[in-house]
Amino acid sequence: MKLPDLIDAFARADGPPPRRLLPFMFWCLRGSLPVMLAAGLLSSIVGTMEVFSALLLGRIIDTALETGPADFFSGNLPLLIAAVAFFVLFRPVAFGASAAANAMVVQPNVMPLVLSRLHRWTMGQSVTFFDNDFAGRIAQKQMQTARAVTDVVSEVINVIFFALASLIGSALLLTSIDWRVAMALSIWLALYLLLISWFLPRVRGRSKERAAARAMVSGQVVDTITNIKTVKLFAHVGREDSEALDAMGSFREMAIHFGVMATQFRTMLMALAGLLPVLLIGGSLYLWSQGAATAGDITAAGTIAIRIAQMTGWVSFAMMGIYANVGEVEDGIRTLTPPHDLVDTVGAVELPPVKGEVTFDNVRFTYGREVGGIDGLSLTLRPGEKVGLVGASGAGKSTLVSLLLRLHDPEEGSVLIDGHDIRHVTQDSMRRQIGMVTQETEMFNRSARDNLLYGRPEASEVEMVSAAQRAEAHDFILDLQDYRGREGYDAHLGERGVRLSGGQRQRIALARAILKDAPILVLDEATSALDSEVEAQIQAALERLMEGKTVLAIAHRLSTIARMDRIVVLDHGRIAEEGTHAELLALGGLYARFWQRQSGGFLNIADAAE
Repeated sequence: MKLPDLIDAFARADGPPPRRLLPFMFWCLRGSLPVMLAAGLLSSIVGTMEVFSALLLGRIIDTALETGPADFFSGNLPLLIAAVAFFVLFRPVAFGASAAANAMVVQPNVMPLVLSRLHRWTMGQSVTFFDNDFAGRIAQKQMQTARAVTDVVSEVINVIFFALASLIGSALLLTSIDWRVAMALSIWLALYLLLISWFLPRVRGRSKERAAARAMVSGQVVDTITNIKTVKLFAHVGREDSEALDAMGSFREMAIHFGVMATQFRTMLMALAGLLPVLLIGGSLYLWSQGAATAGDITAAGTIAIRIAQMTGWVSFAMMGIYANVGEVEDGIRTLTPPHDLVDTVGAVELPPVKGEVTFDNVRFTYGREVGGIDGLSLTLRPGEKVGLVGASGAGKSTLVSLLLRLHDPEEGSVLIDGHDIRHVTQDSMRRQIGMVTQETEMFNRSARDNLLYGRPEASEVEMVSAAQRAEAHDFILDLQDYRGREGYDAHLGERGVRLSGGQRQRIALARAILKDAPILVLDEATSALDSEVEAQIQAALERLMEGKTVLAIAHRLSTIARMDRIVVLDHGRIAEEGTHAELLALGGLYARFWQRQSGGFLNIADAAE
């Protein structure tokens, strides 16, 4: 059955997520609150019906005692028909409408609403944010927080609205019997509120500790599984098992810690719940013995007492769940809501199509340290110029590329593309005009087609296949078959492309860059995983890919950049030498030493660093 979309389950949030609980909850739920209030109103109506049930039952008992058995059915037919209609028709319909509002409208929409907002915010974090945490832990926090917010909303609608309406209605009904019975209920409620006000903050705190420990288990397990090949190659299955068991042990301790508090809470509540029938039924019996209450009043008070006593356990369990979920939400807030440290500036514009001039203007970036990274570097790549970057490990090559891609902002100086400071244009518009092939190629656990089209999703099948052919990837893609029998371009590549060799992954990455056809191209060890024969096969494709583009290429295998227009040698974050391959060899400096000490075109970094 197609239901109307009363809640836009994927509506964007306004602004960043607040870091305090209630503002955060409103940020997550904004746009759905009117529907949630309507669902709460339905739940309140159902709660009021519970009180009306007791009132109706008491009325029937009093009427039966007044009229006697002989004339009861004939003399009270309208009352009996109304009672049957209430219990068989109106009450089930109200319960069904309330259940439908919560289970079919609120819950299925609130979960994706919250999750989509958290996911969008997390996706906007800088690369450093992800480098500093477990991927599995971040994903776990998103799911945990969205589920916890949804559960809080559901329980508030199902329980709190229902319980408040029942209690208010019960107090009014008992007042109509005798103010002293209502006072007994008020005293009991005060004790009940005192009890939960002491326990629930402690439940909340221990739930937060349990949630943090659970997320650490997820992070540890996902980290191990993600790197399972390394684990096995180094024969560290036992060590990883021990690490996982340590995390699980911590979670177990936190779960027991939480369970102790939960057990104490529920035991005290049941003792308090047992006191209520004693107060209400005993008080009503006393009033009846004094002629101040009827048998129907005793029935109504007893029904209410039993119902509230039963509801106490249910409400208390729900309240404990709400506070436990609140603890998990607070734990998620701590992980997921840090402000973005790399954002589009206010008024950032789209970068127009560029010719490809790249300028590093007195750039300094040292990762917040005194040494390392880039220190006062100035470099200009002319449109269509091909520049190779050479240097020992730690010389600043990857840092320079990261600054160009705006994965970091310079601490001093600026990076410009066609004269546009990249801090003043949108990140997406800038990165769309830069193609990149890295040493550690990133593959999605999707089809080969999806991975290739990531370069340009609107490309045609012919264009995609042509790009694969130019990268020498077409033939091996046709031979692919995954565990579900999908073949060729439809075969899935496994997590991070694990089903492919390093060379195959890099050829798909090259094909993706060919398909993107951006005016600026960055090659970061683009052929490092290829053997010499395969490298020779795709060298022509690489040269075609580089035609007409501004190219910045990092390579330890110097043969891959020897034909560049210019080679820049970095040393300790500064430009030590620059020129053509022949000029630098003639200079007899760092580059010449690198060239002399390479074996088969591969740079010996340890020697080069001497």
